[in-house]
Amino acid sequence: MCELNVFSLLCAVSTLNVVWAEFRFASYYGSHMVLQKAPERAVLWGYGPNENKITVILVGQQQNQEQAVYVQNGTWRVTLDPVKAGGPYNVTAVQQGVTGASVTLTDVLFGDVWLCGGQSNMAFLISQVFNASAEKAQATKYPDVRIFMAALELSQEELIDLRVVQMPWSVPSAELVGHFSAVCWLFGRYLYKTLGYPVGLVESCWGGTPVEAWSSPQALQKCGLERREEDDSSYLYISPYDTEPAPKRNNSVLWNAMIHPFLNMTIKGAIWYQGEDNTAYHLDKYACAFPAMIDDWRAAFHEGSGGQTAVDFPFGFAQLCTHSRTGKDEGFPELRWHQSADYGFTPNPRMKNTFMAVTLDLPDYKSPWGSIHPRDKQDVAYRLTLGARAVAYGEKGVSFQGPFPAKFLVGGDSINITYTQAVSVTPSKSVFEICCTQEKKPCSSNSTWLPAPIMQWGQRYVQVSIATCGKMVSGLRYAWRDWPCKFKSCPVYSADRELPAPPFLL
Repeated sequence: MCELNVFSLLCAVSTLNVVWAEFRFASYYGSHMVLQKAPERAVLWGYGPNENKITVILVGQQQNQEQAVYVQNGTWRVTLDPVKAGGPYNVTAVQQGVTGASVTLTDVLFGDVWLCGGQSNMAFLISQVFNASAEKAQATKYPDVRIFMAALELSQEELIDLRVVQMPWSVPSAELVGHFSAVCWLFGRYLYKTLGYPVGLVESCWGGTPVEAWSSPQALQKCGLERREEDDSSYLYISPYDTEPAPKRNNSVLWNAMIHPFLNMTIKGAIWYQGEDNTAYHLDKYACAFPAMIDDWRAAFHEGSGGQTAVDFPFGFAQLCTHSRTGKDEGFPELRWHQSADYGFTPNPRMKNTFMAVTLDLPDYKSPWGSIHPRDKQDVAYRLTLGARAVAYGEKGVSFQGPFPAKFLVGGDSINITYTQAVSVTPSKSVFEICCTQEKKPCSSNSTWLPAPIMQWGQRYVQVSIATCGKMVSGLRYAWRDWPCKFKSCPVYSADRELPAPPFLL
């Protein structure tokens, strides 16, 4: 027998699969799960002997329903009628016939299901954050925020189901939450406080992985990245954030094993924290590859769920934080820019129904897990939650974007930058930079960039000096470095100093 705790959950799941080798639910359904609430319809599926009739019964105080379906090609599938948020329910699948076998899932809730993906900063655990003990102690106060984790697996082919489940659907406890994604858990917890109904969190992430590994071949083809890395000399790079090239970085292997199996599930949306690996790998392609991945996920989940997951489901992501205080490499600022498809903000015309949490003001030089893994995941999750409330749920009056330039006016030896909203400003001699050229032409990282000190500011503007140029000013940028400021001390914030201005390049 397997004792059911965080260290033997995998054993428990493996045992379940043996017992129901011929008739069972798919791997990511289980007791304590959250299914997507109305108006969407939740999809349930599993395995059974061909041509057998399967009846799925939903029983609860709020609603009962029953649906029958036949097994085809070894699988069965039903789409429930819409169910309002709440619970608990029991879901029973009954195999009609001589055996009369049945499987019952208990304590099932209906709410919003969010998928959490990315690399190591999404995988970063609650037990690793600032105030970890206090965060874990709060877990039992949120029994309606349920958690699930896919195991680390890769595949050369698209899988219809997860090979292994790391953590089956669970009611949160201090121990379980301590081994769960910090950003994912905190996002769900903060969101629950606003929604007041169940939230299901599905973690599927792996540290040290590029966006190409999480993208389908179709998405990669749109950006000229369809070749497999073993046929690409650039694959031989050694990531500065991991030990060596590894199979987990190959094209589509994590899409195949850790995303594609979920396509039948109805979800509300997704959040994402990834990009560090791409600062040194196909950096110039990220502005194409990341939006293409989002588009492809949306289309695939919509089709896989039979149209129940929205074709434009909300997608939130964390803009990269920091890594090196003294490094001159521009991989991080360029990747931040490419995360927004080179717009600098979201939503934008290329990335509709998205939201971005700016995190460049949350560095952590003393992090025991390296400065690339800052411990303040509370602010990351909070800023993502603001975006979800505004974009995914249409909540009015929720500010989720920091100030962004709306207009530039060059006059004399200064540039006046007008922002989209009121700003709070502190002096800086170097966070703004200008590109100086002999003639008007586009600027790049190899161009001559000089500091443009802040001269003065007002309610919605910042004025910077260009007196040091002496030539033509062909570009302006803000916070364009790996580590632009100290903790929560960047020069430009929203008027309430809650949200930092994102970096920009003009």
